[in-house]
Formats: sequence, structure tokens, C-alpha cells
Amino acid sequence: MNKQANNQLIAITGVTKGLGRAMVDQFIEKGHTIIGCGRSQQEINHLKTIYPSHHFFVVDVSDGKDVQQWANQVIENIGTPEYLINNAAIINRPDALWNITEEEFSQLIDINIKGVANTIRAFLPAMIEKKSGMIINFSSGWGRSTSPEVVPYCTSKWAIEGLSQGLSQEVPKGIGVIALNPGIINTEMLQTCWGEGAKHYSTPEQWAKKAVPFILKLHSKDNGKSLTV
Repeated sequence: MNKQANNQLIAITGVTKGLGRAMVDQFIEKGHTIIGCGRSQQEINHLKTIYPSHHFFVVDVSDGKDVQQWANQVIENIGTPEYLINNAAIINRPDALWNITEEEFSQLIDINIKGVANTIRAFLPAMIEKKSGMIINFSSGWGRSTSPEVVPYCTSKWAIEGLSQGLSQEVPKGIGVIALNPGIINTEMLQTCWGEGAKHYSTPEQWAKKAVPFILKLHSKDNGKSLTV
């Protein structure tokens, strides 16, 4: 699979803001075709307006049936993506674990872990049939270390590291599965935890200019690696 070829099909979850939104601009600028999803109908409509030749869908990644319908539509009408980038995630409000409600914890797990499993379950069989594809699961520094008051988020990202490692041992030749730590970026999620301190780090737009070329160089030979942009 030639990673430098133009017009590769790239599926990204969580494209309506933050890193996902910034990656959309950069991948398109480099000549690739985006299949993006997000939960905000308004933001998805906006993306459709500014990028009419690309493909944007309202999808709740925590809903397996919703994800499968999206994947079926994409594979049948557009094609099997060369890249599946699992970016969609939320973070808990900063607090001790025992103060996080069951509902809050479950919502985070449903999006951050089950959402990744849902998209893999929906797209990977077509990638296997095609005998090529890269699955990039966004991890975090908090998927390899821990901090207080973000235990649910740490839990989810440590799970993504384990999911990616295990899946990398299951996929056939030609498929790559990567856990990717994007680094520390001034996103809404970081602002939730660090407040004004988040301003000391790169914006999503600055980050994407480095991250997108990095992602495009990943190949199935990188299968099983835990990498950092």
C-alpha cells in the first residue's frame, strides 16, 4: 500500500471539533478524500457546505447499529477506507473517581472504548477483504501514565492501548493497528483540565500540520506499535 499516493480514502470519527476538525482540513489540503462523522448535525452540515466533494455523516459511535449502518453505506457507495482514525472521545469533569456518577462513567466508556470497538467491527472486515488498511486509535499521555481527577479518562485510554496491542496480534498481513498519542494540544478537553495552562501548547491546527504527514507515513509494518506524534 503506497502511503504517498494521492486521494486515499480516510475515515475519521469526531470531526466536528478539536483534532478531528483540524485533521479534516489537512488531509483535504493534501489531496485525500474524507469520510467523517460526528454527533453535531449543525457542524456536519457546515462541513458538507464547505467541503461538498467529501462525505460527512451524523453518527453516534457509542451506538453499534448506527456505526454499522454508516459503515455499510460508506463501503457500498464510496469504498473501503485506507485509514480508519478513531479520534472521537470525551473527558470527564475533573473530580475524584468516587464523585463521578455511574451515568458519567458509562457515557465516557461507551464513547471512548465501545465507540472504537464499534467502528473496528464495522470497517475491519472490508479492510481484511481488501488485504490492506491502517487503523489508528487515538490514545493519550494518560493512556500510558495517570493523574488524579481524570481516572475515567485514563481508564479509557489505557484500554485503547490494550485493545490496539491485542487487535494487532489478530489482524492478517497487510493490516496495521496503531495506538497513537497525539501529544498535549490546546483543545477544549485540555482546557477542561488545565484551564489557562492549556494556552501554552499548540493549537489543533498547528498540531495537524505535523500529525497528518506523520499518519500518512504509517504502514502495516508499524502494526502493534504505540506511537506519539
